[in-house]
Amino acid sequence: MPSEFDLIRRHFTRSPQHTDLAVGDDAALLRPRAGVQLAVSTDMLVSGTHFFADTDPEDLGWKTLAVNVSDLAAMGAEPRWAFLALALPAADDPWIAAFARGLFACADAFGVDLAGGDTTRGPLNLSVTIVGEVPAGQAITRTGARAGNELWISGQPGLAALGLAALHGEVALDAAGRARCVDALQRPQPRVELGLQLRGIATAMLDVSDGLLGDLAHILEASAVGAIVDAAALPLDALRATGANAAIARRCLLSGGDDYELLFAAPASARPALTELSTSLGLPLHRIGQITGQAGVCLLREPDGTLAPAGASGYDHFA
Repeated sequence: MPSEFDLIRRHFTRSPQHTDLAVGDDAALLRPRAGVQLAVSTDMLVSGTHFFADTDPEDLGWKTLAVNVSDLAAMGAEPRWAFLALALPAADDPWIAAFARGLFACADAFGVDLAGGDTTRGPLNLSVTIVGEVPAGQAITRTGARAGNELWISGQPGLAALGLAALHGEVALDAAGRARCVDALQRPQPRVELGLQLRGIATAMLDVSDGLLGDLAHILEASAVGAIVDAAALPLDALRATGANAAIARRCLLSGGDDYELLFAAPASARPALTELSTSLGLPLHRIGQITGQAGVCLLREPDGTLAPAGASGYDHFA
């Protein structure tokens, strides 16, 4: 059976692109570029809580890093270094090799060096700490939303939640729709380039990991504002095209997690720039509501104009 150090050498040691000293020593040596702030985030994926035990390890390797890359995208930061901590029930070489392929595929896609980490024996648990760079003073936080700003969401929220519901047998989707939704769940696409381009445009932003309405509440709390979400503006057509009924599609879009799309506020004057940015990136950007001055109040405006409390909360590990 390979040792811990054999596994590290075989599967997790590569020549770094922008790290002075990476995997193999007691600590990494990083050299940030001049004039930047470091953005640092940590995320943990636990078997049975965040993924099924039989999830394809290559998909799992991708997702383990991708969810952390997404946190930096949500700050307008460029990902640079990652540190991986693995608890593994056994030294299963084929599983680890597939996991590493997925991890490094994501690292290559977003220019990330694996700069260090740790391995130990235990229940399957995957944790990444990621470090990125953002020009000093240009990070996009959750605190800048202002009354009158418009509310936007990228891509297609709800697909991942539909994929999870399909895997649980809670919803029947057509074959193509099921494949698309499960892929969205297993291989999320961090919106790094969008995050970089939104510097100076977005006033507040986060990535949707625990549900659109639940995560929107974090922006509202941090910025001391409220919001009205327009049901008629929600991008439901693609979800309905999978075979999901209208009620399930709407619930997955508003309350489902694991999308890792960017939810952001921006001044109304930015609308032409955002339309142009959507075209240049080939990425839909949906204007779904507006920020109000009623601190903490989130309302849903139905197509007939009636307003009601949004009501849906996001995922909570301890609820």
